[in-house]
Amino acid sequence: MSNYLGIEYSVENMPVLDGDYVPFGVWMREYLKGATHPVKVAVEREDGLISVRESAIRGGEFAEANLRYVERLIKFSLWSIGGFKVYVCGCDDIAEKIAAMYSPQGERAFDHGFVDDLYEKDLEVVAVSEADFPAANEAPKAIGGHTEGCRIGFDAGGSDRKVSAVIDGESVYSEEVVWFPKVTEDPTYHFNEIVTAFKTAASKMPRVDAIGVSSAGDYVNNQPMVASLFIKVPRERREEVKSIYTRAAAEIGDVPLVVANDGDVTALAGFMSTGKGNILGIAMGTSEAVGYVNAEGNVLGWINELAFAPVDLAPTAMQDEWSGDFGVGCKYFSQDCVIKLAPAAGIELDPELSPAEKLKVVQGLANEGHAGALDIFRSVGVYLAHTLVLYSAFYEIDTLLILGRVTSGVGGDLIISECNRVLGEEHPELAAKVNVTLPDEMMRRVGQSVAAASLPEL
Repeated sequence: MSNYLGIEYSVENMPVLDGDYVPFGVWMREYLKGATHPVKVAVEREDGLISVRESAIRGGEFAEANLRYVERLIKFSLWSIGGFKVYVCGCDDIAEKIAAMYSPQGERAFDHGFVDDLYEKDLEVVAVSEADFPAANEAPKAIGGHTEGCRIGFDAGGSDRKVSAVIDGESVYSEEVVWFPKVTEDPTYHFNEIVTAFKTAASKMPRVDAIGVSSAGDYVNNQPMVASLFIKVPRERREEVKSIYTRAAAEIGDVPLVVANDGDVTALAGFMSTGKGNILGIAMGTSEAVGYVNAEGNVLGWINELAFAPVDLAPTAMQDEWSGDFGVGCKYFSQDCVIKLAPAAGIELDPELSPAEKLKVVQGLANEGHAGALDIFRSVGVYLAHTLVLYSAFYEIDTLLILGRVTSGVGGDLIISECNRVLGEEHPELAAKVNVTLPDEMMRRVGQSVAAASLPEL
């Protein structure tokens, strides 16, 4: 039995290389068993859309745990759902402290700045009465699945760009080209590369009826509001970035364009290949990219940026260099996790290597049977199982689709097998419900760029 902030919780399977781990979802489940004072949190985003979560806190003797729980709940809500205004009902004192934390001068100043970039509004955290608490207003929407006609599907990755020419749902041409968007300051470079890809695909078809784009980041009306692909572009040139895909599409013609987050397109590809919904897709690569479609294959309109959502409450949890927070998803479900655990596994990595190269070294050792390297991927599987308790509290999940370069080789198989083992031993209700799997051959045939091509409706 373990204890964190006065809350006892049980974890039988700990990551073999991380003995300090405090899984947020498991801890939260135990915390809520003794929580009797009702609280509610609502998050408002664009177009008056509002997500509501009803919960509870414990008595005053658990003041530190109460603050920690509500703050992490709000943090998870902001990065899973998105939003620029948080309403808190039932704990005014906690709401006041969290408002200070999420101010431009507070601990969570990064979150405040992100909201400003995404919605072009200041983030507000306000305490309200029951009478002033807003009602939920959700609006899931259909995404993709349109295959008729001649379409361009573009997948903008951080290290390579993929494009497909698709006719009536079948790819007639695909190419993958290395590019360097994340280290380039001039957005003209990005624009020219995108246009080149579009024109290459267009040349393989008799005409172009529509263009679909899968791209990392957050998009409003096809505009990149926050995207790591353009991280080096100066803020004064932001308007060029916001219009980059619409301008590139105009070079091809007056055709429908839809730009979507790559995580959602991944989940869409899973739905298109299997016909089954409630899919959460997690791509473990440079960071943690997440997408979700519900039972009908619709997206929720959430940002699903779980790379910055909390998963570990341990005081010793690794800090994310960009957001400044501790214990967030990108340090558990990406190549950063593999690098983080390497010293504990007895693996010394050359500091001159890039993160992707360090990952390849560890994967090579795992494929050779190196015990420490295998323990790294087992640890990721344990992280994943306990984190599924948390993710399932926010998403209805029937399929957890795991992909990305971290899942290559024997490491991917170990992640899946360890996750399923821990689910069976400690979380049997999830083991019975959720299929944790790697992409099957059918999904590989559909492909990310082909799914992207299906985004626009003619």
